[in-house]
Amino acid sequence: MRQHSRPSLVVPAAVVLLVACATNPATGKRQLSLVSEKEEIALGQQSKQQVLEQMGAYPDPKLQAYVESVGKKMALHSERPNLPWSFTVVDDPAVNAFALPGGPIFITRGILGYLNTEAELASVLGHEIGHVTARHSVQQMSKAQLAQLGLGVGMIVSPELAGVGQAASAGLQLLFLKFGRDDERQADELGFRYMVKEDYDPRQADDMFVTLKRSSDLAGGGRVPEWTSTHPDPENRAEAAEKRAATVPNADKMNVGRDVYLAHVNGIVFGDNPRQGYFQGNSFLHPDLKFRIDFPDGWKKQNTASAVVAASPKDDAAIQLVPAGKMSPQEAAQKFLSQEGVKAAQAQGSQLGALPPSSSYFEAQTQQGAVRGIASFLSHGGQTFGILSYTAPESLSGYDAAFRKTIASFGPLNDPAALAVQPAKIELVKVPRQMTLAEFNAQFPSSVPVEQVAVANGLDPKAGTFKAGETAKRIVGGAPPASAAAPKP
Repeated sequence: MRQHSRPSLVVPAAVVLLVACATNPATGKRQLSLVSEKEEIALGQQSKQQVLEQMGAYPDPKLQAYVESVGKKMALHSERPNLPWSFTVVDDPAVNAFALPGGPIFITRGILGYLNTEAELASVLGHEIGHVTARHSVQQMSKAQLAQLGLGVGMIVSPELAGVGQAASAGLQLLFLKFGRDDERQADELGFRYMVKEDYDPRQADDMFVTLKRSSDLAGGGRVPEWTSTHPDPENRAEAAEKRAATVPNADKMNVGRDVYLAHVNGIVFGDNPRQGYFQGNSFLHPDLKFRIDFPDGWKKQNTASAVVAASPKDDAAIQLVPAGKMSPQEAAQKFLSQEGVKAAQAQGSQLGALPPSSSYFEAQTQQGAVRGIASFLSHGGQTFGILSYTAPESLSGYDAAFRKTIASFGPLNDPAALAVQPAKIELVKVPRQMTLAEFNAQFPSSVPVEQVAVANGLDPKAGTFKAGETAKRIVGGAPPASAAAPKP
């Protein structure tokens, strides 16, 4: 770090930290804050747009309005009612919810499928509201800024560093800020406060924690980010929630809202949406965009919001299918090769053959070292797609044939069954009598394992029972199993 020669600019760190500290509006305690409320709001709004572009809002206006109404009535009675609060359901199957600085809060359709009451929904939203009102993201960012500058207690800093509170380039990394044990406990306590203030039964928070733990156990840890991974749980939070609820008199008379909640999630997509692409064997099929592509046998594959990726068994090669927008394949190829650190190359002994014209070998420098591979750009359905295949330079000859075979396999999806596939959805049924899981599944069969049906209904997957007359969820429809053979082009 550059040394400052003007003594008048140097002040003790304690003085700077005193100025940089602010009173936490939710707790009344002082906390480190290098980011003003104006900057906090601006950063949150900027990142909100990035989230919507990456994940997309779930296309159900009634559900969006319902979640917004539940969240806003708690936020508007919190310690920071004047923030530009927003509550959005994003079209993502992960069991997740997260808050951005300054008010934007997101909850996935994935987590909504596992909740069963409005009070459970309120407990999730209340927790995220608590992160915002307590300015946890701002505090984490401030600590990160100090760490990046090499500052610590007992060191000296210059007032010239006052601008470090500018929130330029944080973007989606905000989603992965890790909150510590104290922050999580505090958000739980604040969420409890907001629930009780709005007359929601706080015992439902306990049920919510149990259900989410079960869903994570069934998924073997689930996809990342997930609420149970981005929200560390070093202690038994369900037990803590139960103890807090026990302090509330007449909790049994407070609002639960099971029927109204279930009515709003009736018909919601459950799990991955095959309309947005799914795997069958080694093939990736995309019904909405009407294309297919075949990946090498034995490679690990994943469909994300921004790309389809495959990695070799040794993790030393990768293939990515990415959208390139409305530009022509030639323009996309030129743009790719004009990037800093990327240049066209020719692999000895290999020919591009019948691959699309806008294909070339390339070399690139990455943080992990040099890579070499094939960049191919092609048009389909009025859009341009890029297929980037790469490995270490010395390994290209071994993967070249697999790269070219995958690129050549990209083409239109014509199979009627694949084009017509629909996502699994929640369907409500009335339970005629008390039933075991097996009895319920026999009368109301689902397209997912019965253990998953149990957890989606808030039941123990080993010994849960349905009550007579209650409304329950079954899961219907969905894509064929991923291991099934892919239809022929």
